[in-house]
Amino acid sequence: MPTARSHAEGGWVKVWDPLVRLLHWGLAAAVIIALMSDESRSLHKAVGYAAAGLVLLRFIWGFVGPAHARFADFVRSPGAVLAYLRDVARLRPPRHIGHNPAGGAMILALLGLVLVAALSGWMQETDRFFGVAWVENLHSASANLLIVLVVLHVAGVIASSLLHRENLIQAMISGRKPADVLPVGNTREAEKA
Repeated sequence: MPTARSHAEGGWVKVWDPLVRLLHWGLAAAVIIALMSDESRSLHKAVGYAAAGLVLLRFIWGFVGPAHARFADFVRSPGAVLAYLRDVARLRPPRHIGHNPAGGAMILALLGLVLVAALSGWMQETDRFFGVAWVENLHSASANLLIVLVVLHVAGVIASSLLHRENLIQAMISGRKPADVLPVGNTREAEKA
């Protein structure tokens, strides 16, 4: 368990760079505004396009950014995600310095869904797809599913924070996590330590 003494002495490790944090919080704000601004068409469109731009920038950063920003650092196989979720159910998930396997899967799902919502929203504005039912249904369904995934994401952050006794919201603001809690069971992270 992290101690106040070790944190006060600088027992922290840098995890998420400023661009990852800016993209995360910017995308969170854009999604919230888009969901709440459905009646204001111009604002809804503007934040939808902004969200799409943020997602595209995050995809680029996922290949060229620093270690913990890269998809190779946190995207795992479905089997690894299920194994991690089984460990969560047993209240014994291994700690990961970066994103855990379930978090990595959630990131991909959220980014993909924001793109589907943005693309289907844009399609509704074109002559070809204006008023087409399946496009409107896709846009509504993607927005509704996005709400569900955001709730699951927040619940996962809270659960992981409690299980590992570390504040992940604070970590996504500061970019740092306690270094004194060793990543048990995570061989990739243990090798880096």
